[in-house]
Amino acid sequence: MRTFAPMLTKPYCYSLTEYKRFATREVKIGSLLLGGNNPIRVQSMTTTDTMNTEATVAQSIRMIKAGCELVRITAPSINEAKNLVLIKKQLVEQGYHTPLCADIHFTPNAAEFAARVIEKVRINPGNYADKKKFEQIDYTNHAYEAELDRIRQRFSPLVKICKEYGTAMRIGTNHGSLSDRILSRYGDTPLGMVESALEFLRICEDLNYYNMVISMKASNTQVMVQAYRLLVQKMIETNRNYPLHLGVTEAGDGEDGRIKSAVGIGTLLEDGLGDTIRVSLTEEPELEIPVAQALAKRYEKETSHTANDTFSWQIPYNPYEYSRAHTQEALNIGGKQVPRIITDCSNKKQITPATFFAFGYQYSVPLDKWNLSEQATDFVFVGDTPVEFELPGTLGLIFNAKTWLLHHHKKICYPFFTADEYANSEKKSEVLNFVSFTWETLQKTNTQNIQNDLTLVLVLESTQGRMSELRRMCLFLNEKKCTRPVIIKLSYKNASESDFQLYAATDMGALLIDGFGDGLWIQQENCVSPQVCNSTAFGILQATRTRISKTEYISCPSCGRTLFDLQETTAKIRAVTDHLKGVKIGIMGCIVNGPGEMADADYGYVGTGPDKISLYKGKEVVKKNVSSQDAVNELIDLIKEHGDWVDRA
Repeated sequence: MRTFAPMLTKPYCYSLTEYKRFATREVKIGSLLLGGNNPIRVQSMTTTDTMNTEATVAQSIRMIKAGCELVRITAPSINEAKNLVLIKKQLVEQGYHTPLCADIHFTPNAAEFAARVIEKVRINPGNYADKKKFEQIDYTNHAYEAELDRIRQRFSPLVKICKEYGTAMRIGTNHGSLSDRILSRYGDTPLGMVESALEFLRICEDLNYYNMVISMKASNTQVMVQAYRLLVQKMIETNRNYPLHLGVTEAGDGEDGRIKSAVGIGTLLEDGLGDTIRVSLTEEPELEIPVAQALAKRYEKETSHTANDTFSWQIPYNPYEYSRAHTQEALNIGGKQVPRIITDCSNKKQITPATFFAFGYQYSVPLDKWNLSEQATDFVFVGDTPVEFELPGTLGLIFNAKTWLLHHHKKICYPFFTADEYANSEKKSEVLNFVSFTWETLQKTNTQNIQNDLTLVLVLESTQGRMSELRRMCLFLNEKKCTRPVIIKLSYKNASESDFQLYAATDMGALLIDGFGDGLWIQQENCVSPQVCNSTAFGILQATRTRISKTEYISCPSCGRTLFDLQETTAKIRAVTDHLKGVKIGIMGCIVNGPGEMADADYGYVGTGPDKISLYKGKEVVKKNVSSQDAVNELIDLIKEHGDWVDRA
């Protein structure tokens, strides 16, 4: 929990309170221009065996037709790298000239061949010249420099080839595959991720090669956002401006994967960072493209940077590590309480017990009893609609202030005021008062008066409907040392279910990542069902790791290295474990990121060979070469063995 801190002077973007895209250098990837003033590009990666030319070409075409602007294909060995020639040839013959990118991890020879025949190579600095053994090594400065010289010798040939052939490169750091060298010196931190990329970037610059894109991917959205911000801050300090490839790796599938991706990618896009995005879903790659397009589309007409933009802002908290803003608790909101959910059903003319089924409350008529799910909302705003039946004491009802006067004798009923109503009202709740503020009304308010009311909860609403205005309000309260609890409220109209989830996750997730907000209130009109609205709110809290209400799956999107059917396996594991609240399960198709990502998961399921699975507890392998037929049951036994299993209710 953060308190009021001294001002920091290390910015990572032009503005915290209005959109201005960070000015990056333009990189050429075949016919595709990325960075600079070009649109935010969307891309994806094939999941087929790269040696299966027909399947890879067919899938690439489906991706391109969906709008993919850059197709990435794994090349785990020289054989796959050589087959890229045939894949590219067949795509061109069928009229598709979309640039290709070879995804390289442990094989410099594959990278060096691919760089001569296709438009881009992606290398992972964590394993391009290193093998991960999870060893802690106490390096002297001399020994560390010797390691950097070894990397330079291994990496320089690729750089020279890229420079000669005009091939672009992505230096793609993954949180799950940092080298032992980096982990030993910097730890498992965003700084370690940044330094991992900078080591390779400096080698490129020493060889006068600059056609690069950089990424800082992680499954943990907090770590991912912090790493990108820290990278840009360090680029600003050293007068660098390479384009950024954004992505939350191993985001998962379905609603969870989309919300998690939007929290991480959307937060950075709101900061004006990002030149190309890939949404990593455990689904067919062509299904990733509409999600990426929806995230990018929001910024098509936004104001970009100008020649006069400078990095001059100051903020009273550290944006490079997570710390929740300090607020004083009011009833069960703020302080050390988990962020609360307010559900809105004020548009209903009649409210019955069935109304609350969508909000996690099930009423049993025979037993005359309410049953609560793990995603049971905390408050329901009913506006002026009466509620004529008993509700569980865990749920609070919020009425418009004038209507509340008719119900104020009930324990779980609370008023919702406008700022003017609150200032002029003679009757207020002795327990909890919700008061709505816009940026205009907040500036006119005596913050000392609201600070002194220990029953008051601020409901911050954006008239623009955007995160930046809400962050301006949070910074204003911080400046005024106002520590009343804050509910973030946003409204969405006429949006598809997918857009609703993506935009709510972007706007609200960005504030939660910055440590702001003691609760969420999503208001929707002609959008989604109340159940989807409620699950979206809980999903945002889960994705930001500010309130855990379900199992978390760190599930990779699959590629040509994957050693089993990821979608089918993820569905099987989810079917038997999705009731294990707070347990994190990693499901990895191969060993590239598997062992590293297991450090952020409680249990891991990693493909290590055809029909062979290794099971992890944290980052430690506990069972090797388990048959895929038995692996799910073995995983359950492992969870039971460590005391994290509970039977379904």
